Amino acid sequence: MARLKIGIIFGGHSEEHPVSVKSAQEVASHLDPEKYEPFYVGITRDGVWKLCDGPTAHWESGSCRPAVLSPDRGVRGLLVLTQGKYTSVPLDVLLPVLHGKLGEDGAIQGLFELSGIPYVGCDVQSSALAMDKSLTYLVARAAGIATPNFWTVTENDTIDPDRLSYPVFVKPARSGSSFGVSKVSRSAELPTAVETARRYDAKVLVEEAVAGREIGCAILGNEQDLTAGELDHIALSGGFFRIHQEDAPETGSENSVAIVPADVSAESRARVQEAAKSVYRALGCRGLARVDMFLTGDGEVVLNEVNTLPGLTSYSRYPRMMAAAGLPLGEVLDQLVALALTGKRR
Repeated sequence: MARLKIGIIFGGHSEEHPVSVKSAQEVASHLDPEKYEPFYVGITRDGVWKLCDGPTAHWESGSCRPAVLSPDRGVRGLLVLTQGKYTSVPLDVLLPVLHGKLGEDGAIQGLFELSGIPYVGCDVQSSALAMDKSLTYLVARAAGIATPNFWTVTENDTIDPDRLSYPVFVKPARSGSSFGVSKVSRSAELPTAVETARRYDAKVLVEEAVAGREIGCAILGNEQDLTAGELDHIALSGGFFRIHQEDAPETGSENSVAIVPADVSAESRARVQEAAKSVYRALGCRGLARVDMFLTGDGEVVLNEVNTLPGLTSYSRYPRMMAAAGLPLGEVLDQLVALALTGKRR
């Protein structure tokens, strides 16, 4: 039986480039070589595409060739530059292992749609909705899911610090991994926090802090046929959760640890999983996502955010939650590819 030709795209032009490379390394080590023939396409921080031998730590300095994904459906694959000429490499499926801007905001998904090649994960619309936290909240509220109280501050807007109840969190509306996020405890700190967030996005979100435990839920599947992984609980020793910003994340965080499975009651577990599925469906997500929630002391579930291409590193939350539910990463990848090949897109 012929192996599936799978294009694995990693790196990217965002602050989450290093995490993407590590995610791709983990994916590479769990792909079944009898099922898949992988083609690794790395995108440099400057946005240059290269077909390389694999997602090693120093992949850019290895044996690489310029390559692009053709938007021409007559090609349905890569165009690789070799000795001054472009040759085509057909692909059966695409697996983006990208995080943050231009990776999970709908931009590259648009290119995938043009190419006509089936791809893993959310489509253009759901990626864009989930990437923008303010839009995510509006959709979630319409679906009956609680969200924090929030305000958006666009590029030329200001916000009156005295109208807020503190503490609040100030964050870029369209960024990930806690980049540009600040916890503000008093009004005098607000302007600096807004400027910090604006380093990553012109649109800023200010939201009231939710008093509750941070609970994550991994979702796999399309439409009504969804699988929820075990929940995790972010236990903090101080401050707030800042994922993927540690100097050596493989050795753990300075102020937090993800506990899997989360120490919650069966009733709370079911409530969080159902809320996560409801948000996933409302946004139109496909393939996979990690839905982060707050669980308050009185049992209310409040949405935090949705990550449509969550980290897949050895220390990332999504694969750990799935593994705790009996689905190791290799099986998750098999299911994601199957969903991409059989799932119908609009």
